[in-house]
Amino acid sequence: QVQLVESGGGLVQPGGSLRLSCAASGSIFSINDMGWYRQAPGKERELVATITNGGSTNYADSVKGRFTISRANAKNTVYLQMNSLKPEDTAVYYCNAAVRDSMRLRLQYDYWGQGTQVTVSS
Repeated sequence: QVQLVESGGGLVQPGGSLRLSCAASGSIFSINDMGWYRQAPGKERELVATITNGGSTNYADSVKGRFTISRANAKNTVYLQMNSLKPEDTAVYYCNAAVRDSMRLRLQYDYWGQGTQVTVSS
């Protein structure tokens, strides 16, 4: 089994910054794409940013230029640097990873973190 543990959420003022981290652990054979999603109350979950194993990135238009996704493959960790935060960024942020699980025939499965709350408010 694979676990994703998120950290770094909290309360920040508009214009401020936060850095989210997500570390994967467990029966990992390899990790392919990783990403961040978010869900605000009453809204559907939406993609924020993704990063491939090779480092190619993709961002939602609403965060492009403000957020940066990165990964440290040796630590099985993905990060989301969030700058110039806006109230509309308030949501629960979820980490996602496409993992080949050594205990599940090395097949690829999507795993999700428990979510971390980000609140942008003055």
